[in-house]
Parts: sequence; C-alpha cells; structure tokens
Amino acid sequence: MSAIGGAAAAGPRPSSASRHRRVFLPLLAALVALAWVALWAWGRSPYGSYLDHGDWMTSGPAAFLCRVVPAGEVVVPAVLYSAAWILMTAAMMLPTTLPLFNAFDRLTAQRPDHGRLLALLGLGYMTVWGAFGLLAHVLHGAVLSLIGSVPTLAWHGWLIGAATIALAGAFQFSRLKRRCLEKCRTPLSFVIEHWRGQAQARHAFTLGAHHGLFCVGCCWALMLLMFALGAGSLGWMLLLAAVMATEKNAPWGHRLSTPLGVALLAWAVILVASHP
Repeated sequence: MSAIGGAAAAGPRPSSASRHRRVFLPLLAALVALAWVALWAWGRSPYGSYLDHGDWMTSGPAAFLCRVVPAGEVVVPAVLYSAAWILMTAAMMLPTTLPLFNAFDRLTAQRPDHGRLLALLGLGYMTVWGAFGLLAHVLHGAVLSLIGSVPTLAWHGWLIGAATIALAGAFQFSRLKRRCLEKCRTPLSFVIEHWRGQAQARHAFTLGAHHGLFCVGCCWALMLLMFALGAGSLGWMLLLAAVMATEKNAPWGHRLSTPLGVALLAWAVILVASHP
C-alpha cells in the first residue's frame, strides 16, 4: 500500500485531530495575525513610505544604505520591497490556502518530520509568490520610468490605474482564471494527486510551489490592484484578501468571479468617464 493510501485509509488518529485543533490552526492564525500587525505597525511608522513604494532613496535609513551598499540603489529597494511583499502575501494569501495546509497537515500528521514538511510546503508556496512580487516590482518600476519620460502619461497617470482595474475585471471571465480557481478550490484532490510520500522534503517544497503557481494564476490580476490602489492601504488589502478567500473557500465562492468582474469593469468605465 502506498504512503498516501495508507494515510488516507487510516485517517488521522484522535490524538492527531486534537493536535490539529490545538496546535496547527492556532499557529497558522497567529502567523497571519502577526503579518497583519507587522503591516499595520510598519505603515504607521516613519518608514511607512517604504511599504507604499515611496522614494526609498531620498531620505532616511534607506537612503543612507543606498549610498553605502554596493549597487545599493537596486539592492536596498529590492530587499525592502521583498520584505513588504512577503508580509503582504502572508497576510493576504495564507488565509486563502488554509484548506491546502489543512489537508497536508492531516495527511502527514504521523510522520516524524511533519513540522518540517509543513514548513517546506509553505516555503514553496511563498517562493512562487515572492517571484511574482519581484516581477511585479520590476514592472512597476518600468511603468514609473515610462511615466517620468512621457509627459502625456504623467498628466494622465490615472489611465494606468483604470487599465489595471479593467484588466483585473476582464481576467475574471478568462479560462485560465476558471481552471486555476478550480485547482485552488479542491486542495485535497490536489495534494493526493501530487504528493507521493517519497523524497519528502523536495516533494513538499514542490507541492507548495506547484499550488502556488495555480494560486498566482488565479489571483495575479487582483493582486496587481494593490499597485493601482496603494500597496500600503490596509483597508484595500483586507478587502482583497476577503474576496480571494471567499472565492477559494466558500461553497459558493466560484460564483463570485462573474459579479466581481462586472463590478471591476464598471469601476474602470466610471473612472474613464469621470475624467475629461
């Protein structure tokens, strides 16, 4: 009998179920809460502009580091941005993946390296989102550079925000969105399909990364809204996190995609119509 078959057939023992309720769920909730608190504290600190993609090289400790660190004008903003993005991802996306961690936790509960496997699953997931964040950061920098070099765009920068909102709305109707959302909504099937129980560390990381790819495929357009709405806005982050968690986890969540897409497209049209 395979490792999956044995685990699935036996199911978690009562002690494992009790540990799951007493340890795993509170720990994940505490991690998410800590990420939100850290974002809130960062946003209210004198360095809140770093969280909101401000000019990190003009003043403060970041400006000093940019001057003294080799290639600091590139490295320091990238490190600060990466830290902010990881916090945002932990706060916004971990709640949406609770069913994945829940299924994997129960499946591997009897393994002696259970905790390490869970950590590797999360690391693989966060690695994919981190790569997406760096790509978005490069794209954001390119857009800002383009705006700075083209006066017409500088005077009509709101068009980029409207286009981002319209893109997020249109994506809600795409085949890629539906396919990735279906994978995200069936985590147990996903784990059973991809977990072989061999070379456990590597497969746990790969499983998290693989699921992260589908998660990015499902939510990338909504996450790009953070650049249009303000990356440091906790209110918008909370709203988007609630929307994505509902889409993935609620029994009726898949029905949210269409009205959400309509609402975003309507918002983009209103923005365009309200500007001369």
